[in-house]
Amino acid sequence: MQTLAEIRALLAERGLTPRKRFGQNFLIDHNLIERLADAADVGPNTLALEIGPGTGALTESLLARGARVIACELDRGLADLIRDRFSEAIADGQLTLVEGDCLAGKRALHPGIHEALAGRSFQLIANLPYGAGTPVITTLLADTPACTGLFVTIQREVADRLATEPNTDAFGPVGVLAGLCARVERLAVLPRECFWPRPDVTSAMVALRRDPMRDWAPGELRRVVDFAQTLFSSRRKQLGAARKGRRDGTAGWPEGGEPTQRPAELTPAQIAALAGVEIR
Repeated sequence: MQTLAEIRALLAERGLTPRKRFGQNFLIDHNLIERLADAADVGPNTLALEIGPGTGALTESLLARGARVIACELDRGLADLIRDRFSEAIADGQLTLVEGDCLAGKRALHPGIHEALAGRSFQLIANLPYGAGTPVITTLLADTPACTGLFVTIQREVADRLATEPNTDAFGPVGVLAGLCARVERLAVLPRECFWPRPDVTSAMVALRRDPMRDWAPGELRRVVDFAQTLFSSRRKQLGAARKGRRDGTAGWPEGGEPTQRPAELTPAQIAALAGVEIR
């Protein structure tokens, strides 16, 4: 597995440096890389989507365990590096490289990712670039039911939003979404020293496993999260005032809900009911 010296050398050979605007902070702790793969129970039957493979440290671990990997890299120089380093795995069909932004807009994955997935169930296993965490997680949970689990390193603040409970400052739309369709497990807090270059924030490693017992019709989770985003844009207002004069087709007050409550005081189920979505 790559050492920091090897990562530096790989980049230097190509005249590359980590790009802050792409959120490039490479995970250099080998134990944490293996822990992420362990949490996802990676093996020969795994189809993994890796967003932001960087120099390929995690990619190498996934391939060594026999997984099939779809890696999406926005940085052209790093995409070329991955293409050269893993040319054999690409030729064998074990690794598919997609070059470009992982998201096509706010609600869909890159067309190349869709093509590579071919409708199969998969897991996201990634050291997500900073800035990509919330939109990627939201898209996969709300719009991509074939994604059965997400095992990621993300900004700790985002992890807090995913795992929080109502009546907290961190509770918001992504927490509502996660609470409705996934089990969230915090695996570790990652100090800045685990990355190179060191980021300005603390990170966390989390696992989100989709709840197979919940049955959602197409578009229902997206409807809830869109409604929650509007609702929490006025999180200090009472619900009655926030919705006054609105004609959005949403339902009346959910069981246990009152117009005097504020958005953060409702449970995910109550917010779903307020959005007119029935939990089955």
